[in-house]
Amino acid sequence: MEENIVLTMRGITKLFPGVKALQNVDFTLRKGEIHALMGENGAGKSTLIKVLTGVYAMDRGEVCLDGGEPAMIRSPQEALRRGISTVYQEINLCPNLTVAENLFIDREPRKRGLIDWKEMYRRSGELLERLEVAVEPTRQLGDCSIAIQQMIAIARAVDMRCKVLILDEPTSSLDDDEVEKLFELMRRLKEQGVGIIFVTHFLEQVYAVCDRITVLRNGELVGEFLTAELPRLQLVAKMLGKDFDDLAQIKSMKETERDSRQQAPLLEAQGLYCQGRVKPFNLCCYPGEVVGFTGLLGSGRSELVRTLYGADRPDGGTLKLRGKPVKIDTPLQAMMHGMAYLPEDRKSDGIFADLSVRENIIIALQTKKGIFHPMGRREMENFADKYIGLLQIKTAGRETPIKSLSGGNQQKVIIGRWLLTNPEFLILDEPTRGIDIGTKTEIQKLMLQLSEQGMSIAFISSEIEEMLRTCSRMIVMRDHEKVGELTGGDLSQEKIMNTIAGGGSDNEQ
Repeated sequence: MEENIVLTMRGITKLFPGVKALQNVDFTLRKGEIHALMGENGAGKSTLIKVLTGVYAMDRGEVCLDGGEPAMIRSPQEALRRGISTVYQEINLCPNLTVAENLFIDREPRKRGLIDWKEMYRRSGELLERLEVAVEPTRQLGDCSIAIQQMIAIARAVDMRCKVLILDEPTSSLDDDEVEKLFELMRRLKEQGVGIIFVTHFLEQVYAVCDRITVLRNGELVGEFLTAELPRLQLVAKMLGKDFDDLAQIKSMKETERDSRQQAPLLEAQGLYCQGRVKPFNLCCYPGEVVGFTGLLGSGRSELVRTLYGADRPDGGTLKLRGKPVKIDTPLQAMMHGMAYLPEDRKSDGIFADLSVRENIIIALQTKKGIFHPMGRREMENFADKYIGLLQIKTAGRETPIKSLSGGNQQKVIIGRWLLTNPEFLILDEPTRGIDIGTKTEIQKLMLQLSEQGMSIAFISSEIEEMLRTCSRMIVMRDHEKVGELTGGDLSQEKIMNTIAGGGSDNEQ
């Protein structure tokens, strides 16, 4: 069996200041194998790939190719020379050049020092025909679909005689037909003996095309498994770190739970979708309830709420608020309809780093009022002081730059910003990620208090226990599609994870 091994990584350790990104990780790739590399955000997948391709230098461990001596790969260029190629989700080719020119960038066939265009087009045609990629070599790459561009990037890697092909989230922007065409190409390369590392969050795709699965969690190796012998439910458990032999039921923090769905829904979505981001879904949200959105990273949780809020413009379907049809194509329209949205990435999409705490708190309300109705200084200070006190924001003062606050206090400022607009529907996307346990508890209690006051809350968290404590209903997402809705006695870790995995029994493949 050893002669079939094309890549061996042993004891890979990579340390960053204060973080063990990888700790003693092993990975083995065989010739003619499609091997899924799986794990949640922060599991270490990207770091392992960057060590393999020479972007990062490892602190300990060894990499061996074709069963040989340990290889020192110090740069992506050296990785290419050794037969390791990577195709990323973001195509790193030149859209203004032809397909043939992209296939032969930096290695064009030459005749008497000049590019031999005839030879380049001939060789391009042969390569594309061999891989059954239906595109003319003379076509400009930018005129091709994303799927074809992915295949051109793969064809380039294959023609450079790669032994190891890394596909990093290649299907995220593809529709179902394009994904199947990509899979057909991957299977042909597998038959030719290429070892493929497939990095993805899509469970269905893993079971459709992969021979083996390696799971990482928190920078450590969970294990390597034959796909045919690992039920989906167990894969989800290994990624999330749950032991199904000892699943604890977590009771709601609420002593009593009223059925808010006896009221008219505040928000109704019918067939709403955003092309390439979230598939058509139906959804009702009621006053006074916390609805959770769960699923693995990349399942479409954030995309669904972004579509509701108009941060991603919907391509079809209908949306009603308080029973009346509305059209929400922008966040400003959503805000004017009484919606608020705390985004997943507070540093990039939430805070205005160079502005003060006061300015960050009042900015949404001022936007809602419009530039012709400016708020007075005393009014702004009163609002800022109110929410600094209400949310117990730890700051030297209202004029302190928000960038000097801790992550948890920055999050509280953004929550205060939206509460100041008096929303009826509040979207919280990972509001407790990366903050201390005390602040997490405060935010969870605040959500329950707001729901008791009649606010409708959509809540996303990667921590199932946190959602079980706060949510009265859970929407389950998988592969950018709503696949389940759980309430009452079905709100358990086992039921949620079973639905994430695809329903059915523990033995389902």
